[in-house]
Amino acid sequence: MKALVKLGGTLLDTPELRASLAGQIAAQAKRGVQITVVHGGGKQMTRYLAERGIESRFVNGLRVTTPETMDAVLKVLAGSVNRELVAALIAAGGRAVGLSGVDGNLVEAEQMDEALGLVGRVTRADPKLLDLLISGGYLPVVACVAGSPDGRMYNVNADQMAAACAAAWRADRLIFLTDIAGVLDAAGQVQPVLSAGECERLIAAGVATGGMQAKLNAAVAALDAGVDEIEIAPGASTKVLARLFDEEPAGTKIVRAAQRVTFHD
Repeated sequence: MKALVKLGGTLLDTPELRASLAGQIAAQAKRGVQITVVHGGGKQMTRYLAERGIESRFVNGLRVTTPETMDAVLKVLAGSVNRELVAALIAAGGRAVGLSGVDGNLVEAEQMDEALGLVGRVTRADPKLLDLLISGGYLPVVACVAGSPDGRMYNVNADQMAAACAAAWRADRLIFLTDIAGVLDAAGQVQPVLSAGECERLIAAGVATGGMQAKLNAAVAALDAGVDEIEIAPGASTKVLARLFDEEPAGTKIVRAAQRVTFHD
């Protein structure tokens, strides 16, 4: 099985939780699951910028990225956050290798919108480097920075990066581990299963906004690109990865069409 696990930056902000998740990922790799990790680091980015007197601005869940912010993206996301996660995975027994989308031309992007600055829209993903590393027994850990053919670098939303990598790599599963219990409806209740259409309706109704809007958009894009299983699950929950791989319910499963239980006489 090929699984791409996306880790939200909030989950990586404490050594204890980072070590727990690293242990769970390494354990699944030892069981024979081929795993690629894509990670964010928004909380760390916001803190780094605030310490330097730089305001963080967001539009539809995407961070407006000035050249100054892009420098911070490279130092924080592709730097300290990536290195800390790689070190935790190695400590847990995984042969982790830190990357960004720039490495090996893994992910290419173009400017999404001038108003967002150096925020990239993924245009192409090439899984050859992932396949090469995994065939050698390594565990790729990808920071959400992408390049362009003319040598520019872009800040890419980590959920979109995960969806693009999962689709290009032909992952069987895409798992978003986040800091909430799952996708919530208007009443604040976790929805165990959502179809692509229901995700779009939550966004249109203003129920799913900001980071969750970006996550649902990425999930729907991954479904459209051929990824069969997508989950949005609480990363801090006990043994969450083992439960998901054992097919126990956790968080929200995103499916192409609504799954409903039918009773027969």
